[in-house]
Amino acid sequence: MQTEQLQELAIQALHDLKAVDVVAIDVHDITTITDVMIICTGRSSRHVISLAQNVATTAKHQKVTPVRMEGEREGEWVIVDLGDVVVHVMLAATRAYYHLEDLWEPIRKQREKQQD
Repeated sequence: MQTEQLQELAIQALHDLKAVDVVAIDVHDITTITDVMIICTGRSSRHVISLAQNVATTAKHQKVTPVRMEGEREGEWVIVDLGDVVVHVMLAATRAYYHLEDLWEPIRKQREKQQD
C-alpha cells in the first residue's frame, strides 16, 4: 500500500471514531523513522485506546503488516506503527505537554532553509 493510501486509511479510521484535532505531518525528508506522522487527541483514556485499535484493525483488514502498538495499557499516549505512517493518539494533557507538532516544525523549517 502506498504511503498516501496508508495515511488516508489511518485518518479515516480516526475520523470514524471522532478523533479530535487530527494533524498529519510529512517528515520523509527529515527522518528515516517514517514518512508521515499523524497526531490526534482522544477525549478519554478509553477513547484513545479505541481510536488506536480502530486504526490497527482497519490496517490489518487491508493486509497492512506489520502493525505494532504501544501504550494501550495506560491509554494516555498510544502509538500505532504502520511503517511508513506512525499514528500518535494522545490525551489532550499529554499532547499539550509533549508538543509533537512543535518538535518537528523547527526541524522542517531548518531543512527548508538549507535546501534554498
